[in-house]
Amino acid sequence: MAIKAVLRMGDPRLLEVAAPVTSFDTPELHQLVEDLMDTMRAEDGAGLAAPQIGAGLRVVVFGFDKNERYPDAAPVPQTVLINPLVEVLGEACEDDWEGCLSVPGLRGVVSRFTHIRYSGYDPLGKPFEREARQFHARVVQHECDHLDGILYPQRMSDMRRFGFTGVLQPGG
Repeated sequence: MAIKAVLRMGDPRLLEVAAPVTSFDTPELHQLVEDLMDTMRAEDGAGLAAPQIGAGLRVVVFGFDKNERYPDAAPVPQTVLINPLVEVLGEACEDDWEGCLSVPGLRGVVSRFTHIRYSGYDPLGKPFEREARQFHARVVQHECDHLDGILYPQRMSDMRRFGFTGVLQPGG
């Protein structure tokens, strides 16, 4: 296992735009994906982007069957998504609470599109695309924001709906 330290809000590397992956099926790329998956699982996250562990590449991982941090969320397929493109399918948005491994202990309400299509590549360089709705779509948008140097508090429209998890959900 290769569990990496997750960068926290305030680290300037989280604000940088990540570079596209140009070489696939390399030992370095496979190691990065393994590090991301190991770290995401160890932190009980729903997803993780390469910039969050200090790697400035357009790589995200996400997915779970069950997640204690999101007990009401439907399963999200385990996915490695490289050089992603996100296409909005419809104008419907939904406000919901988000957290982030780079913003530990805090949660905030963010509006996200409820139906998207995402495409990109797997670690071997094979292209794929998938449609996503609801929480799955939220996770993809959240993780892809990291690739453009955006943290979820930057997407919030009402800072009155931002706070410490223990205060917002006492005993939770």
